[in-house]
Amino acid sequence: MKKKLARVCSINAPSKINLHLAIGERRPDGFHGIESLFASLAFGDMLRFEIEAGQKGICQLSMNWEQVPGEQVPGEPVPFEEIPLEKNLVYRALALFRERTGFKSSLQIRIDKRIPTGAGLGGGSSDAASALIALNCLAGTALTREELREMAALLGSDVCFFLTGGTAFVSGRGEIVNPVKSPEGLWVVLAKPPFSSDTAKAFRLLDQTREKAHSEEKLSGKALAQALGEAPENWPFRNDFLPVFLGIKEGEQGLRAGIYEAMLEALRKSGASFSGLSGSGSCCFGVFKNKGAAERAEKGLAGQGNFARLTFFLARRADPVLEY
Repeated sequence: MKKKLARVCSINAPSKINLHLAIGERRPDGFHGIESLFASLAFGDMLRFEIEAGQKGICQLSMNWEQVPGEQVPGEPVPFEEIPLEKNLVYRALALFRERTGFKSSLQIRIDKRIPTGAGLGGGSSDAASALIALNCLAGTALTREELREMAALLGSDVCFFLTGGTAFVSGRGEIVNPVKSPEGLWVVLAKPPFSSDTAKAFRLLDQTREKAHSEEKLSGKALAQALGEAPENWPFRNDFLPVFLGIKEGEQGLRAGIYEAMLEALRKSGASFSGLSGSGSCCFGVFKNKGAAERAEKGLAGQGNFARLTFFLARRADPVLEY
């Protein structure tokens, strides 16, 4: 009997924070090696893929944006053909999936976009991973998980992590993912100032200042996983970008440094047991033991014109919802 295929797949695309991010030297392939603790969160985008009747290979994509303070967002759905190929990972995921599988069905794709861009929260990478999973469901599980991982690595450094989510020690350029136990009973407040961070520029700044930087003790994946089981106020985690950003006292970056300092201090004063910067910025975060304190921190930061969201750690990725 022929297997009945789903017609619609709805899937969450969670955000992530880097609880720890150590950046290695630039590699011959142009990437920097990383050693990081990625943790996915119960805040993210929602994607919906619907197979349409008619001419094969047609795709229409619309994006429904949530307003983020300080960012310009389109007020109307964005036509698929107007989205630059190199800037849209969902488009690239679809093109790669069609190439690898021969999947030609026409699609209507909608992205409810909540994760702010340029924040270090992995929104584009998460959308790409969710697209691969959704397309594989609609195609009747045409590819194995390992084949999906190979495609994810081609799409971007963080995409592999988002295939499974949860918490993981991530190394290489981001394609080596080793799951670890997710923190439990904790609350996370995301706090993004009204500006975005340019990842390429952040890496250039890091490279320029690396010779002057003090060497930090290297923490192994095992040590990071063990530390994660301790109380958050005892976490030894760091982000190599943060001292670089805070060390610049002039110009626009100097103004941003002051904003980062004030935001991290506000999180700590609000009761955060641990605070830090995610990825190459610009989103800061605080980890709270008490939900009430986290709610007050969210309200206070949002009242100052920042993007602020209260969320929590996910143990794993949620399963997609299928309609037949």
